[in-house]
Amino acid sequence: MPELPEVETTRRGVAPHVIGRRIAALHVYDRRLRWPVPGSLQKKIVGRTIEGLDRRSKYLLFRLGGDTLLVHLGMTGSLRAFTHAPPLSAHDHVDIVLDSGTTLRYRDPRRFGAILWVPPPADAHPLLASLGPEPFDPACDAQYLRAATRRRTAAIKLALMDNRLLAGVGNIYANESLFRAGIRPTTPANRVSGIRLGRLLAEVQATLTEAIAKGGSTLRDYVDSRGESGYFQLDYYVYGRQGLPCRVCGTAIKGIRLGGRATSYCPQCQR
Repeated sequence: MPELPEVETTRRGVAPHVIGRRIAALHVYDRRLRWPVPGSLQKKIVGRTIEGLDRRSKYLLFRLGGDTLLVHLGMTGSLRAFTHAPPLSAHDHVDIVLDSGTTLRYRDPRRFGAILWVPPPADAHPLLASLGPEPFDPACDAQYLRAATRRRTAAIKLALMDNRLLAGVGNIYANESLFRAGIRPTTPANRVSGIRLGRLLAEVQATLTEAIAKGGSTLRDYVDSRGESGYFQLDYYVYGRQGLPCRVCGTAIKGIRLGGRATSYCPQCQR
């Protein structure tokens, strides 16, 4: 599933093609995404100018005046910018054609993503209203994390992945950040000290920054706005490395299921 680094990589790749451009046409080839593409979307966006492109958690937000077009890549979605759009292929669902001739093409083999119209205020939309602060938000610091986790007996990894507490940290980067911080993922959240939470937040920020710089991770379907794969997966310490030796101490990486998600850690480095 595309996580924060992959979505941010897509945003950075698409933004130069769209900001300041007028939407000339919308072609919907299959409305059957996680939520159907609104039938009124063409009337709402054609002729409008894209004034900005933001990211909130794992959502792309195209700003059209006070209105917003929300795009979610789901599990297998991608959004690519084509100067000359190629012929349609299987799983190509939506084209947004700009006045420059550039086409934004949304592709999603499993159709778990979404393209939705969001009237103002966008922050009140159900998909956005309950989101916690971003990992890079100045309001998100060790003191905030400590206050937010004091009554949480669930595993720290599950707290880290709770979008109501911290927006956008998915499974891959939770595993990697916890390793770098030296915290076992099963540790109850309220047992992690303020000092260690500060270190964890710093490692979350460092891990996400490094992943963004490397174009994110490509495990199955994800490609960026140019069709290129990310390569952060080449530097994983624990995710997907069950049974392999730890790159730091040589101990075999252990794999478990936690909250229904694959979880990997080093029994030696993460005590």
